[in-house]
Amino acid sequence: MADPKGFMTTPRQDWPRRPVEERVRDWNEVYVPGALLPVISEQADRCMDCGVPFCHEACPLGNLIPEWNDLVAREDWRAASDRLHATNNFPEFTGRLCPAPCEAGCVLAINQPAVTIKNVECAIADRAWAEGFVPPRPPDRLSGRTVAVIGSGPTGLAAAQQLTRAGHTVVVYEKDDRLGGLMRYGIPEFKMEKHHLDRRIEQMRAEGTKFRTSTAVGRDVTAAELRARHDAVVVATGATAWRELSVPGRELAGIHQAMEYLPLANRVREGDLEVSPLSAAGRHVVIVGGGDTGADCLGTAVREGAASVTQLDIYAQPGAERDDDAEPWPTYPKLYRLSAAHEEARDLGTAPVADADARLFAASTLRFTGDDGGRVRRLHLVEVDARRSPVAGTARALPADLVLLALGFSGPDQGDGLVEQLGLAMDPRGTIVRDRDFATNVPGVFAAGDAARGQSLIVWALAEGRAVAAAVDRRLTGSSRLPAPISPYDRPMSV
Repeated sequence: MADPKGFMTTPRQDWPRRPVEERVRDWNEVYVPGALLPVISEQADRCMDCGVPFCHEACPLGNLIPEWNDLVAREDWRAASDRLHATNNFPEFTGRLCPAPCEAGCVLAINQPAVTIKNVECAIADRAWAEGFVPPRPPDRLSGRTVAVIGSGPTGLAAAQQLTRAGHTVVVYEKDDRLGGLMRYGIPEFKMEKHHLDRRIEQMRAEGTKFRTSTAVGRDVTAAELRARHDAVVVATGATAWRELSVPGRELAGIHQAMEYLPLANRVREGDLEVSPLSAAGRHVVIVGGGDTGADCLGTAVREGAASVTQLDIYAQPGAERDDDAEPWPTYPKLYRLSAAHEEARDLGTAPVADADARLFAASTLRFTGDDGGRVRRLHLVEVDARRSPVAGTARALPADLVLLALGFSGPDQGDGLVEQLGLAMDPRGTIVRDRDFATNVPGVFAAGDAARGQSLIVWALAEGRAVAAAVDRRLTGSSRLPAPISPYDRPMSV
């Protein structure tokens, strides 16, 4: 603990965002470049180094947060990088994309603003790349065993890197033309620029991990062929089966799933398209769903030049302070949070009818109506109470010629034949069944990440990847020195 009084003398200061008027004109990350390093050492010094660090318990990776906070406060960046990478393969991803349950579990957060753990993590990762602290780490020798990893999202990449470093020959199979899964085509550039992803993939190539893109297992390669080629298979395809909205008018043109819309916008950034065929430019956009994916659609639509954007959230507007009875510390509370996209929508006035920023809270979609050509023109909604029952006299309609459904995901997409060909057992939720060793009902086949856990956070995806790697290594060699931060049955802290 560099400064025992740091948490009393230094106020919390977050990484400042660029002005709204500036950042909505480009697709670069929303934060001011270089503005984090001048303040981060003092922010790390706010860490109390408490005897019972609940930030550890709140983080499924078990990040050694007080240790690297202390090292950053002392500006020992190399040691901080070593401690951070000891538990997290890709901290620049989590430092940008994770909602930071560790900060909700910070002991300081009981009665003060939490330590800026997420910002410190991001600063360490970026400094590590700038200073060359993260060279490739190829294994000293090979085991002679081969592992197939299906999916190149955070779970698949983490599992592949851990197994490669353990000496196994790992091949990652990705159905898309580029690697990264939803980090590539689902996460907008303004949340994480893709060069962060590209340099990690190059690091993994240098370590010996092999990649096969544009290869859908179950279609381009059969499951039987894959099992014959490899000693073990890890299914890490994510939860890509999106939830539907079954209301009258759903068949109208102009109503799309968020994951039909976002990949096209990302492909424009990759140079594959000049303009997205689903561009929001000049359109009245309504986003159904109040989560992070909906916010990603919001920020994208604003940058594409939408005429208006409104986001519907079926839940009531949360408060600004934690409800100690319903969501006591150190659980992750549901609070009113202003993401960068919501800040942009608020300042630009994209939705004049909204309750706050671009959001309409406690709003449920009743139906869609369209024009004679079969294209959606209006979304009809009603306010709901805490039980999601309609409130009489609150029905109204919004102009809508592009509707985006961001209602979450239920499990892996079974349309490519992978689940059927492997003969994987599925639970009633639509996720893959596995035992305490991440093993499925099929010998030699393991399942990890959202495909088995269900839709979750990137930090849980990485923890799953690291844990399944340890399980596979143990199955192949009889023992493992790889860390296993979680079991398949661990869940976030809750009441």
